[in-house]
Amino acid sequence: MYVRLLGTAAGGGFPQWNCNCRNCRGVRAGTVQARPRTQSCVAISADGSRWFLLNASPDIHIQIESFPVLLPSPETVRGTGLEGILLTNADLDHTLGLLILREGFRLPVHAASRVRRALTDGLALAHTLERYCGINWHEPPAELQPLLHADHSLSGLSYSAFPVAGKPPRYLEGPVSPGAGDVVAYRIVDETTGGRLLFMPDVAALDESTLTQVRDCDTLLLDGTFWSEHEMQLMGVGSTSAREMGHLPVGGPDGSLARIAPLPIPHKIYVHINNTNPILIEGSPERAAVESAGVTVGWDGLEFSL
Repeated sequence: MYVRLLGTAAGGGFPQWNCNCRNCRGVRAGTVQARPRTQSCVAISADGSRWFLLNASPDIHIQIESFPVLLPSPETVRGTGLEGILLTNADLDHTLGLLILREGFRLPVHAASRVRRALTDGLALAHTLERYCGINWHEPPAELQPLLHADHSLSGLSYSAFPVAGKPPRYLEGPVSPGAGDVVAYRIVDETTGGRLLFMPDVAALDESTLTQVRDCDTLLLDGTFWSEHEMQLMGVGSTSAREMGHLPVGGPDGSLARIAPLPIPHKIYVHINNTNPILIEGSPERAAVESAGVTVGWDGLEFSL
């Protein structure tokens, strides 16, 4: 399985267009050592030529241009190496890219029923796209099943999804109560090599049942949105806590780093990192804590195979 991290920032990217926090100000001015990042999105493939997206970032146009295998082949006027999109939730930073892909073929979109309902009823995204390319919806299986190309041929990958702690998207908060399936994680398995990828860019808690799922993988792509519970307030950019926004912080005795550091997973990578998170800054104490625990802070363009 080939994996490319197309984007590794949380909503708004890094630096965020309207933010002058010390991280964003520093990366713009060149006074901190940090990589700019686009919004969270991952590409996966069994053969290196036909690819699936894990979430659809608002920055997908830039991300496709930066990854030529997703562009039209030299023999065609129009086309793409893209075969489908797997959504973990209905948040805007994971779904607005579907609108940008409207000029292409009918989109195969894999989404849990609550995610599909949020996009259909809450955002009217499905109705809008029917005027353009349209969507073929697929309910992700609870047990591993073949992941099919757009033409229904075998991709060489199997996949399944399971619910994790989270909440509905902000545009549905209030009218819709949280429920199982608002957020899911994906397990992707290469049917030839047996390589196992777990994709979990949004998670509000790592309970024992979720940790049981996490232990059984070769590479974990995990929610790295915030370092601390009250990071937004401490950075002077908001008052909402990490858990209120549906994210388990990385740091602290109950944070995700303490939970995953002891697990015998060969590769652990943080993705979906907010612009306020100090782990973005190379050489920071928080970055050092992550790296000393054997965990990688993901960056745009990181590639690996399983």
